[in-house]
Amino acid sequence: MPAANNPGPIELRLRDSAQLFNTLDPFPFRERDLSAEAERFIVEWAQELPKDKPIGIVIHLPALGGDQKLAADLATAIGKWFEARARAESHALRELFRDGRRALLIGFVVLALCLLLSWSFGHYLESPFTRVVQESFVIIGWVVIWRPAEMFLYDWLPIVRRRTLFDRLARATIAVETDAPPSG
Repeated sequence: MPAANNPGPIELRLRDSAQLFNTLDPFPFRERDLSAEAERFIVEWAQELPKDKPIGIVIHLPALGGDQKLAADLATAIGKWFEARARAESHALRELFRDGRRALLIGFVVLALCLLLSWSFGHYLESPFTRVVQESFVIIGWVVIWRPAEMFLYDWLPIVRRRTLFDRLARATIAVETDAPPSG
């Protein structure tokens, strides 16, 4: 991991550009999926970088033989991959809030029903057992509303954090440097 006081760019040393991509992906080079290992490596490093600074990625490859198109394609492919990941997180956030609204509506209906039943038991029946049933309905009602509240209060935070990170990675400056072949 990078040092906190001098994080610098994320650096990847590769034997071949294919190491970055899922080799089973049939799509053209620019549209391929990053390999899980490459993505995890880049994301873990990026999480350690200062949030207020742009991200730089340097990919070290053996001599490309002057193939500058490959360097541009690598930068485009990585940028597009993280753009797609950011869009996926935005979609996940929309789904979470949609599901949260439905759960909240169901929760309020069940809470109202439980409170009504609790009140009805207390109003029409008088016994020590009635108090237990009343409190049980109140507890059940509040438990039903717990998950929707949790969705709106806490569950969205990690999704937004990941989306922000993927947005930063999509805008990262990507440089491909060729290592000189060993002389010899």
